[in-house]
Amino acid sequence: MQVDEDLKPLVNAFLKQERKNMGDALGISFTVFTRNRVEATMPVNENTIQPFGLLHGGASVALGETICSVGAWLNTDQEKQTAVGLEINANHIRAVRTGTVTGVATPVHKGASTQVWKYEIFTETEKLVCSGRCTMAVIQKRKP
Repeated sequence: MQVDEDLKPLVNAFLKQERKNMGDALGISFTVFTRNRVEATMPVNENTIQPFGLLHGGASVALGETICSVGAWLNTDQEKQTAVGLEINANHIRAVRTGTVTGVATPVHKGASTQVWKYEIFTETEKLVCSGRCTMAVIQKRKP
């Protein structure tokens, strides 16, 4: 796993959290954590396909928003802020029936109140499956 050196404590705590989430249900597994790139893989299986046996567009969008959200979060003051999705879009380019896909998110804009990230999802042979953008709001954390 590739992690920026200064992010290692934060990423280790993130990976050790016990709360289950959609990423767990979809089998999303992170491989790169940097402030300018987040990558994760997702299997194409019974949890991520639509009724006709193809990778579900919603699963692709969930992978896209997951990696964009984490990328944006890595660029906030985690003590005081978090990042939440405002808008996402996706263009589904190629059907996938089996294997594993890899999502790659990179920033387009990292502002104080909003961030825009683009994502691309590829097959194991590096063919483009999905391309999209996610706009994130940087918000102040609320006290529990």
